[in-house]
Amino acid sequence: MDYFDAVVLGVVEGLTEFLPVSSTGHLTITEKLLGLEVDDPAVTAYTAVIQMGAIAAVILYFARDIWNIVRAWTLGLFRSEYRGQLDHRMGWYVIVATIPVGLAGLLGQGLITGPLRSLWVVAFALLGWSVVMVVAERLGRQDRPERDLGIKDAIWIGIAQALALMPGISRSGATISVGLLRGLDRVTATKLSFYMSIPALLAAGLYQLKDAFSGDIGTGQALTGVAVAFLVAYGAIAWLLRFVAHHSIAWFVPYRVVLALILIGLLTSGTLSPT
Repeated sequence: MDYFDAVVLGVVEGLTEFLPVSSTGHLTITEKLLGLEVDDPAVTAYTAVIQMGAIAAVILYFARDIWNIVRAWTLGLFRSEYRGQLDHRMGWYVIVATIPVGLAGLLGQGLITGPLRSLWVVAFALLGWSVVMVVAERLGRQDRPERDLGIKDAIWIGIAQALALMPGISRSGATISVGLLRGLDRVTATKLSFYMSIPALLAAGLYQLKDAFSGDIGTGQALTGVAVAFLVAYGAIAWLLRFVAHHSIAWFVPYRVVLALILIGLLTSGTLSPT
């Protein structure tokens, strides 16, 4: 992997991590087009490491909100007057939502970094979850604001994060869709998706950090990818929050479907190999 590859992958990660189009799917496709081995453990780990740039963008963008959540959650451990506050409860919701994806990541690591790293999986996951996104927009009441969040919402969104370990589903697409199906308004579901991404993606990046340097990927390339992902992701976060305030996430479905059909055509013709 050279610096050009690192910049390209950083741009792709930053653009797609928080849009409901599947960052892992796009990274897998991009790695294949760059001539990288998509099932190489070092390449797989590298995609997790550069996610930390996107997570850093979330932390900076929502710094005040995150500080309020951490402060209220910590104080609530010792002082009862904080325990009814939304910020204190939000801390618990993020923890609860992280448990399913953490367990799935640990128990299914071999599957996630092996058989699921296939462009066939990406194509059909893009198609399959597009249906869920449309259904969520049509059936979701979208009348529950942030203050109405409960522990059941956190559990279901945590399960959605675990399902999104399959490339092509999209972590943000999964969590926002499930939030809508739970009746949350679109902005609340999107903000919740951002908050709950922090521990899951940060843990994945740190866990695979050692593997990212096991091949020919140098520290310079890794830092370049992280920095580029950070800059691009910050802009993507600001844009998405404005977009979902007035637009359905189903707007992303045509893109997902077209990309999936192109992939299926290329794979069927033998132009691209699945791994």
